[in-house]
Amino acid sequence: MKSHISHIALYVKDIERAREFYMKYFDGKSNEKYINSKGFQSYFITFSSGARMEIMAHSELVIRENMEKVNGWSHIAFSVGSEENVRTLTQQIVADGYELLSPVRYTGDGYYESCVSDPEGNRVEITV
Repeated sequence: MKSHISHIALYVKDIERAREFYMKYFDGKSNEKYINSKGFQSYFITFSSGARMEIMAHSELVIRENMEKVNGWSHIAFSVGSEENVRTLTQQIVADGYELLSPVRYTGDGYYESCVSDPEGNRVEITV
């Protein structure tokens, strides 16, 4: 059996703000909003690589605190093609008011990256 990841999904409080973030900074393309009668709504954001992210909201969403180093998904990482792009995009996101979680650097495992917070406090790595 051959498999691949179809998409990742992220529940958010502010679906429009989250959609705009991933479209603006990572050149995502969005479909039309899906809404059902049970309080659920979502967008699919497609990135140039073909990877997709479903951004979802629900009227009964339970909010939990974002914490580092707990079980579950840790972060999403976007490759932006060059060290200069990592620096430039990181600076732009931080200048626009989003939190810098980890400055641009070389990691011990050889990545050149930074880490910022999306509008919901989720960790987003920016790497070559």
